[in-house]
Amino acid sequence: MFQSFDAAASPEQGPPRLAALREAMAEAGFDAFLVPRADRFQGEFVAPTDERLAWLTGFTGSAGLAVICTDAAGIFVDGRYRLQVRDQVAEEFATLDPAEIKPGTWLTENVDRQAKVGFDPWLHTVDGITKLTNAIGDHAVLQPTHNFVDRIWTDRPALPVQTVRAHPLELSGEKSSSKRKRLAQELKDAGQRAAILTLPESICWLLNIRGGGIPRSPVVQAFAILHDTGRVSLFSSPEKFAHLGPDPNIDIEAEDAFGRAVGRLKGPVRVDGQTAPWKIAEILEDRAVWDSDPCFMPKACKNDAEIKGMQNAHLRDGAAMVEFLAWFDKEAPKGGLTEISAARALEGFRAQTGDLLDISFDTISGSGPNAAIIHYRVSEQTDRKISPGELYLVDSGGQYIDGTTDVTRTLAVGEPSDAHRDCYTRVLQGLIAISLARFPSGRAGRDIDALARAALWRKGLDYDHGTGHGVGACLNVHEGPQRISPAGTASLKPGMILSNEPGHYRPGEFGIRIENLLVVRKDGESMNKRSRLCFETLTYVPFDSRLIDTRLLGPWERNWIDAYHSEVREKIGGLLSASARRWLDAATETLD
Repeated sequence: MFQSFDAAASPEQGPPRLAALREAMAEAGFDAFLVPRADRFQGEFVAPTDERLAWLTGFTGSAGLAVICTDAAGIFVDGRYRLQVRDQVAEEFATLDPAEIKPGTWLTENVDRQAKVGFDPWLHTVDGITKLTNAIGDHAVLQPTHNFVDRIWTDRPALPVQTVRAHPLELSGEKSSSKRKRLAQELKDAGQRAAILTLPESICWLLNIRGGGIPRSPVVQAFAILHDTGRVSLFSSPEKFAHLGPDPNIDIEAEDAFGRAVGRLKGPVRVDGQTAPWKIAEILEDRAVWDSDPCFMPKACKNDAEIKGMQNAHLRDGAAMVEFLAWFDKEAPKGGLTEISAARALEGFRAQTGDLLDISFDTISGSGPNAAIIHYRVSEQTDRKISPGELYLVDSGGQYIDGTTDVTRTLAVGEPSDAHRDCYTRVLQGLIAISLARFPSGRAGRDIDALARAALWRKGLDYDHGTGHGVGACLNVHEGPQRISPAGTASLKPGMILSNEPGHYRPGEFGIRIENLLVVRKDGESMNKRSRLCFETLTYVPFDSRLIDTRLLGPWERNWIDAYHSEVREKIGGLLSASARRWLDAATETLD
């Protein structure tokens, strides 16, 4: 149920597996093959049977692409994994950042003209293959094929056993039949006969179901077709749904019938090119209308029941975090804790709530230089002691039946340095700036991202990731389309939930990140005759006041911190053990 700290493939395993893959490619007449970190549902969290990139290369991050050529191999990861990938993969793989060189450019530099480049059409999106095709032009030919990794992965794990449960109306806030009717009318208004749903989280939201079997994500892996009549064709294992009872407007067939059903559809058929597998485009041909997943926006804008559930989950989760922080403050100075033992303790405190379904992602538990690895994943091989004089970064969350949490705190172990305090305070100022933001409706995450960076920029500092991602309600901890980022183009709307997590990282020394979750609310005031939006905080966990340099704070920032800590005491205090309550009272005293 909870996190395993076993390592994936070691760097030493990469070269022989790479050689076996090249042999399989050559036998089939291919000069290159693409290996994404993806499954057929394009989920962030994939079952062990779909961890092809990790098996081949050793890289365990949540996003990446390997391009395997006859004489070269490259693995593309973004800035979050720049340090991690170098530790996990063999030197036979060139480690590349798509912000510096695009996969298409690198591919054309490493294959001959008219080379055959293979890809599994179920593991790449329509947009992804279209962009790559445009990038390589007539230099090479992209060709769908069977998956060569599956041919050589002889001990590949079996498919997961999944469970399905109803998500009750008091948590969903709207009947599935109402959702289906509403979206079907949208299809009719657009002149579309049906919509293809390939994201499990969209299907779970639409049908008011949740599942188990996929690590960290309470989704049911399935495909679906929403018809303009409101009828849904669902493609999964029918036996998983038998206990929920029949619905005359939902037909359930085996997953392998999905492709044939798509082939029988009469157009126009709505398909989201950013999330649908390339195979769907092959089947539909000119019947496809490229448009966003119809569940995207209504799922992102939480209703009152969903927000209430998230609030309740965060109070429960906040209490577990405070119990952990009190324990950590006592144990860490003794020098006996490691990154793994701290992560296990935190998961234990969450489990003690009695309501934890799973953690919402693998806990990022990093001390000293490991905290500078943005998405560090501790393993038995990398586990290190948490020592006095260091910073400890813990980014974690829980999946509860009523909500999903994600919180990051950076903690001092012993006496922090002046550099620790300076950087921490500037990161905290960024979190406060976002928390206090008031902005006109229609603005996107890119319009406010700079607020979180301004205090760091004044010192010549920055961080190499977005400031915030969307979060689902008892669904995926990362949810689109909303985000706070220079690339965040989706308008922020009331009910959307986002993270607020600025940071700063010094490779080889320390890392700092602080994160709360927020919900977008109407502000109740106009701005030049336009409605105004603001944020309401969902996370209530104290900051480490030992790391705050009050000399850098403006009066509004001091007031915000003191008010926040007062709310933490008020909301969380009654849920704590006596010892944790005493610790919280001391940790949230008014700033000097």
